Amino acid sequence: MNPSNTILAFDFGMKSIGIAIGNHLTGTARGLTAIAARDGIPNWEKIARLINEWQPDTLIVGLPLNMDGTEQPMTAAAKRFGNRLNNRFNIPVIWHDERLTTFEALDQMGVRSKMHTSKRSDVDKLSAQIILQSWLEQQ
Repeated sequence: MNPSNTILAFDFGMKSIGIAIGNHLTGTARGLTAIAARDGIPNWEKIARLINEWQPDTLIVGLPLNMDGTEQPMTAAAKRFGNRLNNRFNIPVIWHDERLTTFEALDQMGVRSKMHTSKRSDVDKLSAQIILQSWLEQQ
């Protein structure tokens, strides 16, 4: 990969999908936004606008796994989402373990659960940022 690639990362959820932007050159990520989803189906036009705006070369999708590394029902849903991203936009999708990212985001925000904050979308975009930052650090 070219070290100047722009990357979009997604924290997939059935009600909300957090999105972060990052760059290989700087090795940093920042939360961008969260978009609503209905039963895991996002507004594809909003995603298309973000992809057109940022022109990413790579897409990272958080892969929800059980603590022992096995797959769970959300794993299949996240994989479907990532495959749809790849099919719609023809941009490579890389899966990245997202275990405990929501807990880390909640901890950073100083709240105990998504239910205890009016900024649920902030939790989702911070989770996407944590996924992307973790992936960048492993490169």
